[in-house]
Amino acid sequence: MRTLTTLVIAALVLSMAGVAVAELQNVEVGGKLQIRGNYWRLDNFGATSFVEQRTQLNVKADFTNDVSTFIEFDSYGDWGQGFRSNYLTGIDSRGGADVNLYQAYINVKNLWGTPLSLRVGRQELVFGSEFLLGNNNAGPFFTGLSYDAIRLSFANDMFKADAFAAKLAESFQNFGKGDVDLYGIYGSYIGIENVTIDAYGLLVQDNTVVGKDIDIYTFGLRGAGTISGFDFDAEVAYQMGSQDGWPSACPLGFGEANVDYGTFAANAELGYTFDMAWQPRVFGKFAYFGGGDPDRDCWSNDRTLPFNRLFSDVSYSPFLDTQRNLTNLFYYGLGVQVMPTECVSLKLSGALLDMDNSTHEQSSYGWEVALSGTYHYSEDLAFSAGYSHFFGADTDKDSGWCDPSVPKNNFDYFYAQTEIKF
Repeated sequence: MRTLTTLVIAALVLSMAGVAVAELQNVEVGGKLQIRGNYWRLDNFGATSFVEQRTQLNVKADFTNDVSTFIEFDSYGDWGQGFRSNYLTGIDSRGGADVNLYQAYINVKNLWGTPLSLRVGRQELVFGSEFLLGNNNAGPFFTGLSYDAIRLSFANDMFKADAFAAKLAESFQNFGKGDVDLYGIYGSYIGIENVTIDAYGLLVQDNTVVGKDIDIYTFGLRGAGTISGFDFDAEVAYQMGSQDGWPSACPLGFGEANVDYGTFAANAELGYTFDMAWQPRVFGKFAYFGGGDPDRDCWSNDRTLPFNRLFSDVSYSPFLDTQRNLTNLFYYGLGVQVMPTECVSLKLSGALLDMDNSTHEQSSYGWEVALSGTYHYSEDLAFSAGYSHFFGADTDKDSGWCDPSVPKNNFDYFYAQTEIKF
């Protein structure tokens, strides 16, 4: 894999040889402003609320010879955290610097007259439904996610393919040593009208922990599209790999435990839209993330780890999955969407969240219902709001819902958001 990275870098150097003669042709300025107010009432845990805001500003410059560059800055924070004045003393001071370089890359299309493109620099890596690779821009805590990466792309009327290598952490040791790296190949067949078929392979290598190297291989297939009134998106992935350096359960300290990855994950949604007023759409959703095989033997420390969701931007619950990393999960959902006007959409859904591997006291997370709506004031400006309620499962299997001594963990969540793009 590191040999592949070296070859990609060599190709980059050769392709960049012609960039110096490229001339500036066009400059575009764009951006996005996203503001979201969040409120959680967490039963016995109290309540929490805050307003988060993310501001993005970018510049794209097009040159001759199919060369372009894209630079984007962003700032993410909560209201009140950067206030620059002390009203008691009247002393004003600047707040902390929180503007970051979110993206900055060079892009070259039609390399040497072929359907190849090369992008190098800090960039988003968004593929498919963002089941495993996304930009962390959905739901609360939309901090964004970009990668320092090299990406080689191929595209024609039938196929699209991307190969990329990203540096997630650098230790400044020998090449590739002590770092965290992401490698991937993602291919799509687009020869069927309104249908896409994807296949991919991903590798995360983590060598930052001495004696505990981590290798996670993930392979997946996905199909998505629309046929008549039906829409579908189905994906399945298998994960394998290992974590080295775990001690065995031997009381004398001999040996090393076998700690591996070897689990499946799946995500599917099927919907049907009726050709009538309000365009009602009914849908069903299913997701599965293997919980692995925990160590159940006092004489062993061997185990199979739960499925690692890597860089997913799919949230299955605003209560349990705000970081998009909930695993050991069976998810079953049903819902309906309507559009009373061309500018307004409403959605009502319900879901049951069960565990793949139950604990001693619990086999289900619970179930929740949600209602949300979006109003598009214009093509660029949208307002949205939503409410969710979570009915937590009993933590004691032998106690029913009528037992007042058992915490019920009934949670509420409300949000209101506005977003504008330009």
